[in-house]
Amino acid sequence: MGDERQVTDETQEAEEGLDVEALQAERDLLFDRLQRLAAEFDNFRKRSAREQAALSERANERLVKELIPVLDDLGRALEAAAEHEEAKLEDGVRLVHRSLSELLTKEGLAEIETDGKFDPHVHEALLSQPSDEEEGSVIEVVQKGYKLGDKVLRPARVVVAGPPIHEA
Repeated sequence: MGDERQVTDETQEAEEGLDVEALQAERDLLFDRLQRLAAEFDNFRKRSAREQAALSERANERLVKELIPVLDDLGRALEAAAEHEEAKLEDGVRLVHRSLSELLTKEGLAEIETDGKFDPHVHEALLSQPSDEEEGSVIEVVQKGYKLGDKVLRPARVVVAGPPIHEA
C-alpha cells in the first residue's frame, strides 16, 4: 500500500508540473498577444493623427487655391485704377487687397520668389527671350506663383532669359 501511495503522489506531482508548465506557456502566449495588440493600437493612433493633420492641410489648401484668383483680380484692378486717378476707388481696392493678402499670409500662403535663376520646381517657363541677362534667369513675371507651406499651389509663370542674339 505504501508503494501505491508513493506512485500516486509522484503521478500527481508530475501532472501538477505539467499543469504549471501549460499554464505558464499559455500565460506567455497571452502576454505576447497583449504586447502585439498594444503595439498595433499605438501604430493606429499615430497613423490616425497623421491622417487628420493631412486632411486639415488639404482643407486649407482648397480654400486658399480658390482665393488666389480673387487676389489676382484685385491686383489688376489696382493697376487699372492707378491710371485713372480715381483715388477713392483705388484706396478701397487697395484696402481689400491688403486685407485679403494678410489673411492668406496668415493661413500660410507665400509668394514664390522669382528673383534669380529659373527653378522648374516652382516656376513655369512660358517662353524664352534673348536677353543680356544671365541665361536661365527670370526676366519677367507673367503671373505670380504661390506656395502653401512647402507645397506649390500654383507655379510662377515667367519669361526666361535665353542666349543673346549676336548680330553679324
